[in-house]
Order: sequence, then structure tokens, then C-alpha cells
Amino acid sequence: MTSAPPAEDTAGFETRALAAERLTFFSDAVVAIAITLLALELPLPEGATSAELLRSLGHHRSEYISFLISFVVIGGHWRAHHRLFTYVTTLGGGLARLTFGWLLMQVIMPFATKVIAEDGGFEFRFVFYSLVQVIALTLFLLMAVQIQRNHLYRADTPPELFGAIYRGIGTMVTAFAVSIPVAFFTHWAYACWIVIPFAGTLLFRFRRRTTAA
Repeated sequence: MTSAPPAEDTAGFETRALAAERLTFFSDAVVAIAITLLALELPLPEGATSAELLRSLGHHRSEYISFLISFVVIGGHWRAHHRLFTYVTTLGGGLARLTFGWLLMQVIMPFATKVIAEDGGFEFRFVFYSLVQVIALTLFLLMAVQIQRNHLYRADTPPELFGAIYRGIGTMVTAFAVSIPVAFFTHWAYACWIVIPFAGTLLFRFRRRTTAA
């Protein structure tokens, strides 16, 4: 007969599982606050007539575009975090510290969004925003590595989960990192954020079809 696990081991596991759940809830709350702060930074259009309001909207278009970009970016960060932490059962391997570092980048995001929306000094503003993304994404990759290495996930975790995360997040790290030197030559460096992930997705699908054939 298999003996039951010691009571202290069971209690310790339950405590770590509860800590993992609380960390996930806390992360969700911080991301929600970061998105709220994005909206609070939006400038209000001014004008007494419809034409003046439209001109004011056009004048602030960089702020509105930056808001939409950051909303999508933060949403992508949260989606990846939610996808991974759905299967996390306990803490370990410095996971809490990495998570707090990742959350710090989410909180900085509204400030980085305000910086990139300003006029002048495009290279500095773009590089600052991209570095925030690179750091946040790298921290998330390290979180995934620790979860997999220390077996902090449920037994029913899909076997392809970690591979998909490494591939997807790794592609985004590449996109933001490559865009940094490109920004010193053209303002079209933003295109790297779309073109590289799109090309990575096409390449992965091509390789999968080739392997399956």
C-alpha cells in the first residue's frame, strides 16, 4: 500500500498553491490598473465647435495612437500571463521575484506610452519604450523557464504550452530588440513590431506543414 504524504508536506504544498493563486490575482489587478492609467493619460479634445474638436483630435492623434498600441501590447502581456499561470500550482525558483519585475514593467508602461507620444527626440523615446517591452518580455520568458524547470505546473498542462510561449514571446523580444537600431535610421521602426511576428508565424506554419508532409 502507498503511504499517505506527511501532513506537513501537504500543508506546505497547499500554502504554496494558495500563494501562487494570490500572486495570479494580484498580477491581474496590477495589469488592470496599468490599463486604467493608460486611459487617464489621454488628453481631452478642446473646442467650442465640431470643427475645433476635430482639429483638436487630430492634434492629439499621436497620444491616441500610442494609447491603442499600448492597450494591445499590455493586453498581449496579460493574455500570455493568463495562459501560462492557469496551469501554475505552486511558487518556486524565484518565480515571485520575476513576476514582480514583470509587473513593474507593466506599471511603467503608461509612462513609456506618454514618453513615446511626445514630439521630438524620436530615437530616445522609441528606444525607451522598446526597452521596456524587451525587459518585460524577457522576464516573462524567465518566468516560463522557472515554471517548467521546477515543475510548478499541473499534470494536465498541454505539452505544447511551453514551446508555444517560447516561440511567441521570443519572436516579440526579437521584434522589439531589432526595432531599436532600426529607429536610428527611420521612423518606420514601428513596422518591426508587426512584420517580424507575422514573418515568424508564417515560417512556423511552413515548417510544420513541411514536417507533416
